[in-house]
Amino acid sequence: MKMIVGLGNIGRDYDQTRHNIGFITLDALAEKEGLTFKQDSDHHAFVADWFNNGEKVLLVKPTTYMNDSGKAVRPLMDYYKIDLEDILIVHDDMDMDLGRLRLRAKGSAGGHNGLKSIANHLNTQKFNRLKFGISHPQHTHQAVIDYVLGKFGKEEAADLMAGIDKALDIFADFADGDDIQTLMNRYN
Repeated sequence: MKMIVGLGNIGRDYDQTRHNIGFITLDALAEKEGLTFKQDSDHHAFVADWFNNGEKVLLVKPTTYMNDSGKAVRPLMDYYKIDLEDILIVHDDMDMDLGRLRLRAKGSAGGHNGLKSIANHLNTQKFNRLKFGISHPQHTHQAVIDYVLGKFGKEEAADLMAGIDKALDIFADFADGDDIQTLMNRYN
């Protein structure tokens, strides 16, 4: 079994914001595949089961808010006995252009509180991640917090959709069993 975790914040105020790109990509996959997220209160997450070529993939949107994402990730891994190499964390990255994607097998949190929380709960920074570029606020002269909690503009739709489409291809290959190195070689 594999697990793809999209990071974001719950609640209407955060819906469709840049910081919620992890939720947005999983919602796009769920819509494409006809999946429904169900609340799993015991594990602090909304969860959907995706069966891809016979392989079960758990799609997870933590309900802990971004800064405590690890509180959902670790218990789900333990409960379903999912190995570290079988998880993929999807998160926003301000240092990349909108829609640009980058896979990593490990790395620092780089100031991302969701990644810090996951690293703390897993006791390692060696976990697979898909960084989704949301651009940097310097282009808009907004404060960082206002920027990441802001919604995408209509002029950004094409770049956003191109990134989401590529993310869905990555999810399918990950579900099919491609390891992170193979995915990095193919998509980075």
